[in-house]
Amino acid sequence: MAGLIVLGIFLLLLLGLIIFVVMIYNGFVALKNNIEQNWSNIDVLLKQRYDELPKLIKVCEGYMQHEQKTLEAVVKARSMVNSAQGDEQKLQAQNALSDTLKSLFMVVERYPDLKADTGFRQLSNRISEIEDQIADRRELYNASVTIYNTRIEQFPDVIIAKTFNFASRELWKIDPAHRQDVEVNFNH
Repeated sequence: MAGLIVLGIFLLLLLGLIIFVVMIYNGFVALKNNIEQNWSNIDVLLKQRYDELPKLIKVCEGYMQHEQKTLEAVVKARSMVNSAQGDEQKLQAQNALSDTLKSLFMVVERYPDLKADTGFRQLSNRISEIEDQIADRRELYNASVTIYNTRIEQFPDVIIAKTFNFASRELWKIDPAHRQDVEVNFNH
């Protein structure tokens, strides 16, 4: 009789442990899928920005014959985005594209006729909207990654994370050059 009680207690503890492991595992799966969804939401906006750029460049070309390098840099950065492989390379390519867009908009300041162009204004406003949405979604993505990375490092979750090969994810980091002050020069 005592043996059955010990066996029953052992089986209950084992069942409790299995349920505990399953709950932690399912939590990791949910967090991982949340990160993937957040990345996919960013990707939708990145694709919209990618698709809008040729229209913006076409409008700019007519006004900015002397700024060919700037336009070529945007086209090259857009091409880098298209050929990027893996999360790290994609992040770097998107940061490079953001840099070239900032350069383009700074150069546009020298062209009042271009700034007055209705098509340019609509496209630049659309791209600015998309950039704001991307920034918001990057913040959400980074929050999801932080929660996930924290969980896989906490005890006892770390045991289950290592057992089932849940690896940490990369935060979306900005280029260190973006932290520097912008130099504004009104003397051309």
